[in-house]
Amino acid sequence: MSLSGWVCVVTGASRGIGRGIALQLSEAGATVYITGRQEKTLKETAAQVNERGGRCLPAVCDSTKTEDIEQLFERIKREQNGRLDILVNNAYAGVQDIFDNMGKKFWETDPSIWDTINNAGLRGHYFFSVFGARLMVAQGRGLIVTISSFGGMRYLFNVPYGVGKAACDRLAADMAVELKSRGVVSVSLWPGAVQTELVTQLVVEKETPQGINPQFKTVFDNGETTELSGRCIVNLAKDKNLMSLTGKILMTCDLARRYGVKDVDGRSVADYTCVKYLLSQSPYLSWLSYVVPSFIRVPHFVITLANSKF
Repeated sequence: MSLSGWVCVVTGASRGIGRGIALQLSEAGATVYITGRQEKTLKETAAQVNERGGRCLPAVCDSTKTEDIEQLFERIKREQNGRLDILVNNAYAGVQDIFDNMGKKFWETDPSIWDTINNAGLRGHYFFSVFGARLMVAQGRGLIVTISSFGGMRYLFNVPYGVGKAACDRLAADMAVELKSRGVVSVSLWPGAVQTELVTQLVVEKETPQGINPQFKTVFDNGETTELSGRCIVNLAKDKNLMSLTGKILMTCDLARRYGVKDVDGRSVADYTCVKYLLSQSPYLSWLSYVVPSFIRVPHFVITLANSKF
């Protein structure tokens, strides 16, 4: 119960990573406000939390509507005496459209996909951060975690997806600049391949999903559970050197190694920076993975340089 007494907000927690994060935060003792557009699915998540002995407060909130967001934080201010310890920006509405348009170029896709992907996501993250930061700055502490992905560094899925994720990373970094002197930490979190309910339905449970690279499917077949990100955030929140991480992109595999964490099903977390793992994914070099030590990793600055635009 390391987060007993803490107050948290997790957006888009009706299912997927958001639900997993809410379950882990509440299991650690926090009071968790969860947002989503459907009351039914929010109540289902809340029931799961309650079964584990946690405290979950569902809040129907459309991340594309400013008035909904503002009302939520007014409620928190009223019910929790202005306390807010953790905000997790996770809401996202573009997964189905991404898979429906897999393989299409941007000019072949209805331009409305931009709004589907980036309104509830990027725009919503900014608005939630504005209102959340007001409470955190007033108390002189807090943690804002913005869920992003490797797609913010290089092309993945489609143009709106990559642009949105790159902007999420920049959002977390730039907020950190302005929040640091106020005692509030802002980071971007990259989960690995996650077996969400929708991904499991569209990728994992199908033998040859249309438009999906077989290697891509293999990665998701061995993907993280939806609760690993939550387990990482719980440990991150209690890190005595948390402020030293503000403004950074953090990967779940790095945090799992930093805190000695395994996934909730007992599996070790796939380390995407581990040379041994990367070789094992290559159809031509997989044999080398048997002789390369597991402690050799690709430094993050090398990954950054490899994707540099300059």
